[in-house]
Amino acid sequence: MAVNINRRDYSLGGPEDKRAQEKGIASAEWYASPIPRQKMKELMKRKDGPAIRDTIIWFALLGILGYLAYLSWGTWWAIPAFAAYGAVYALPGNSRWHEASHGTMFKTPWMNEVIYQIASFMNLFPATPWRWSHARHHTDTYIVGRDPEIHAPRPPVWRVLAAELFRLIGGVIDLKRVLLHAFGKMDKEELEYIPASEFKKAYWEARVWILIFLAVIAACIYTGSILPAMFIVLPTFYGFYAVMIVAWTQHLGLNEDVLDHRLNTRTVYMNPIIRFLYCNMNYHIEHHMFPMVPYHALPKLHEEMKGDCPPASPSLWAALMEVFTALRKQRKDPTYTIVRKLPETARPYKYGPAPYGTVAPDATLMRKAE
Repeated sequence: MAVNINRRDYSLGGPEDKRAQEKGIASAEWYASPIPRQKMKELMKRKDGPAIRDTIIWFALLGILGYLAYLSWGTWWAIPAFAAYGAVYALPGNSRWHEASHGTMFKTPWMNEVIYQIASFMNLFPATPWRWSHARHHTDTYIVGRDPEIHAPRPPVWRVLAAELFRLIGGVIDLKRVLLHAFGKMDKEELEYIPASEFKKAYWEARVWILIFLAVIAACIYTGSILPAMFIVLPTFYGFYAVMIVAWTQHLGLNEDVLDHRLNTRTVYMNPIIRFLYCNMNYHIEHHMFPMVPYHALPKLHEEMKGDCPPASPSLWAALMEVFTALRKQRKDPTYTIVRKLPETARPYKYGPAPYGTVAPDATLMRKAE
């Protein structure tokens, strides 16, 4: 017997957007764990030193791997060599784009902007549009119809998840938008979250990108090889698997339409190498709850907050297994949601403003929200 599954509209500005506003969960006040004011002031302190050090290490590592990949070109060793280069190109590029977009990576503003522009291009994320997209993601995290950065709808579409390992859908969409911007236009969804005052900046960024693309194409034609593109532009695609493997652990399988990051965001313990490449974004509940805390202070913030949060996933592998178990269940039951039990020291979950979503249906799994 076929099961009738009601699919929600995840597009921006549609019926779900209107529903979220009616419920009072659009641009709403979110739960925040209690942190002493002085401690929070210390944690929010911005520094240039850690980011300068980490940026130098990143580019040095990228240079070494790029040289090894160059030497391997034309042999079977090129496959693992470029897989490693692509991962170190895409994942740190993504996490540095992210941290710089918050203006917290460096203390010096122009340093944040330089890294933001470079990392945005490395991920082929149109810089100005994605700055506003990410701002909306933080304002309305996993609020359906409001958040433009939801990785998978319910029920999930497996072919889309697989394609995004190599950015074959999101990347194409962003390249189309770059072309559109270059001609002085915005697409319909971008109009939902980008202020009109930012349009011209986005248009000129797109035109610079077009010039870079043309230069890379010219280099490939001149050398008679795609090798130049293997070092710039194409790593965004063949290296994006490293981004998605960690990004899937951030929110998938958790709640939608709630006002508590402990319910819709996941913190995962990862090894020091991945944490370096990922800018400590594995402490994702902490980052979403207090986005102005720099990446280098997130481990300390985690220690301050963990008594008020569900237990962190013990490893990247454990988090991925939890995610894909949930996604498989959501294929048959889109309402299936992981809700972790809070420690006794924690405040209750906040599902939303009364009377919407404030009482859990299963008291053994969820505690009554404030």
